Amino acid sequence: MKAAFYTLGCKVNQYEAQILAQQFADAGYEIVPPEAPADVYVVNSCTVTASGDQKTRRVLRRFRTLCPDATVVLTGCYPQAFPDDAARLAEADVIAGARDRAALVELVRRARETRGRIVAVAPHERGEPFEPMRAAAFRERTRAFVKIEDGCDRYCAYCIIPQARGPVRSKPPGELRAELEGLARAGYREAVLVGINLPSYGRELGLRLIDAVELACAVGGIERVRLGSLEPELLTDDDIARMARQPKLCPQFHLSLQSGCDATLARMRRHYDTAEYMRIVRALRAHFENCAITTDVMVGFPGETDAEFGQSLCFVESLGLAKAHVFAYSRRPGTRAADMPGQLPGAVKEARSARMIEATDRTRAAFLAGQAGRTVGVLFETRDGGAFDGYAENYTPVRVFTDEDLRGQIRRVLITSADGARCVGTLAPDARHDCMLEGNT
Repeated sequence: MKAAFYTLGCKVNQYEAQILAQQFADAGYEIVPPEAPADVYVVNSCTVTASGDQKTRRVLRRFRTLCPDATVVLTGCYPQAFPDDAARLAEADVIAGARDRAALVELVRRARETRGRIVAVAPHERGEPFEPMRAAAFRERTRAFVKIEDGCDRYCAYCIIPQARGPVRSKPPGELRAELEGLARAGYREAVLVGINLPSYGRELGLRLIDAVELACAVGGIERVRLGSLEPELLTDDDIARMARQPKLCPQFHLSLQSGCDATLARMRRHYDTAEYMRIVRALRAHFENCAITTDVMVGFPGETDAEFGQSLCFVESLGLAKAHVFAYSRRPGTRAADMPGQLPGAVKEARSARMIEATDRTRAAFLAGQAGRTVGVLFETRDGGAFDGYAENYTPVRVFTDEDLRGQIRRVLITSADGARCVGTLAPDARHDCMLEGNT
């Protein structure tokens, strides 16, 4: 039998989809691309925005049309946050949430055996443990994502994720070490630590994120460690100082901003203001050479005035960001913001998105131009004609034109120019740093 997977959303979702694919492969399924005919289609959903829910429904309909006799599975955050809505989706034969992923193979078996429909969304519970998950490999990737934390208790006014993901819980250090050692043996040289609210790692274990960072950096064979998205105010000065003592830690930090206006941040129920955010950015840049700061920026939050948007725009421009993901506020049922006054029309949000994107595109181009003349280590991932593309330690995209097969290698590159989307460079003389990653050819 064949199984296909379609994943929406964050790096945590991508990690969990890989775990699910491993479980189905272990059960005897051949894993095929989502556009191929299959006996089982698994849609791992995201519900951060209403458009994500719409895309999930479109994908379900597409799979049902592609193979009418296949078993179509809906799992992930959408059914967990909105189980009643999900249960009404006739295209799905199996509906499960974001808990108990290990049970999904058995649910599919039962559905196929009985030709019946199964809805099994277990609610989150206070004190629930971190679900054991261990990735062994990642399809067509040269870096490994490692989920170390799940859940969030921040309850920002616009966000449904606490309902979808439940309480904070963390991967025990022993399990983390074993997973990283296995990935190193498989040939991976870079590990990306990810979570739903990553800086909350270890709270229930008496630990902090820095403890996971130090553990990961101590694993032999793992040469680069990168962090996923961070809530900025949860990084202390001591955390930053300890991180800076880890040479394997990549100097790229995705600090979620959302708005550069203090009044808007307060309505969002964020837990910092712009002064604190800027202080953290400066601290990171003081400790990490050639540090890249990336972020998320929301526009059009309820009540955002022209003046508040202008403040946010000016603040974002002042940050000198390496990259920003700009998006318009999306109304989510079940959140505080959904019922706030001052909901803005779509045209206003689209216009503000365009202005913010234009501004962040300029700062990204300036950041990339500032990389020229530097020699950096690049982990090469993909070939594009006569060129190879990869990422530097600070996640700068770098292209090198060469006939040499660089995929999976970390090589020193002299950056010579930037074109607004990436940097271009040449291999530094005698720069061979690594050999082809085993298991990733």
